[in-house]
Amino acid sequence: MALTFLAVHAHPDDEASSTGGLYRVLADQKIRTVLVTCTRGEFGDAPGGIKPDTDGHDADDVVVIREGELDRAVEILGISRSVRLGYRDSGMMGWPQNNDPSAFWATPVGDAAERLAAVMMEERPQVVVTYNEHGFYGHPDHIQAHRITMSALALIDYEPTLYFNAIPNSVMAIMRERWEREEREQREAEAAKGIVREPDPDPEDEFEMGTPDDEIGAAIDVSSATDAKYDALAAHHSQVGESFWMKMSREEFRKAMGTEWFVRVTNPKGLSGRVDDIFAGYR
Repeated sequence: MALTFLAVHAHPDDEASSTGGLYRVLADQKIRTVLVTCTRGEFGDAPGGIKPDTDGHDADDVVVIREGELDRAVEILGISRSVRLGYRDSGMMGWPQNNDPSAFWATPVGDAAERLAAVMMEERPQVVVTYNEHGFYGHPDHIQAHRITMSALALIDYEPTLYFNAIPNSVMAIMRERWEREEREQREAEAAKGIVREPDPDPEDEFEMGTPDDEIGAAIDVSSATDAKYDALAAHHSQVGESFWMKMSREEFRKAMGTEWFVRVTNPKGLSGRVDDIFAGYR
């Protein structure tokens, strides 16, 4: 049986962060891989780290940069087909860009789902990956990617195995500890220079990004592909150049990023427990 994997991601760079290792591992196994990127990412950072709400941010220029970065990441990860739905980035939740009629968030779910379903019917992937109903961390474009994927699956004539990307709570605790340490060290360095920042306000509606460890349905060893994942993330330099990933040495990255985790949502093959092959039941 010819195997095909398809992931639905919101922006350029999302494919590398949560599925970069898996894409490269599957490519090395000669499995067909498909990436659907929903938006163009207009409201990411402009060159020099210029934020979307800052003078000098040109959304069209950002699109051109991010398209080139995505091309490079797709090449690094060996992705067989890259589909770009071309919707306008919606910005973060609550931004005025949410209400732009051309924004992904404002697009009727059924319209986008029909376009995605057409790709699924062309490719007929056995395994599909996207985000959970919270978009993993609450970004409107990630939530919309979830919605159109669920709607598209209801339109096709077969049932693939659907997974949501996830991070186990045990791993999330380690990541939070690192982030808190880095934040503390940055504040100490700023204080030494006489710079004092107000404490960041606690988000009112923050939800748990981690997943209980016993709900993880697939833990995929991507240790053979961590260098490719690092390079794919680095290809998106305009967005992740200052991220915690890029602050790691390659050796630190290899140790931290050797596994990618997923929650199994549909189960046409009657799998049980945690699998170590995203195509478990198909080969």
